[in-house]
Amino acid sequence: MYMYIVAIAWLYVVTLMSVLEKSIFAGVMTFFWYGLAPLSLVLWLFGTPERRRRRARKEAASRSEAQPPAPEEAPSAERESG
Repeated sequence: MYMYIVAIAWLYVVTLMSVLEKSIFAGVMTFFWYGLAPLSLVLWLFGTPERRRRRARKEAASRSEAQPPAPEEAPSAERESG
């Protein structure tokens, strides 16, 4: 959660930096190279553990759906008479 707050704050700072550039082209390049490119890389790298956990949960769910449920043990005759 805090990672997204920092990302939004960084985009705000970069937007202000790009508005202060002398030309529109320089502003767009500033926004891209100081904002979107590094931020997307950082968010992708920090999101890797969550993607791994999500994939593992999905694989575990598909394995459990593929396996038939274990049969329940029927009470044996010895237990009933004893």
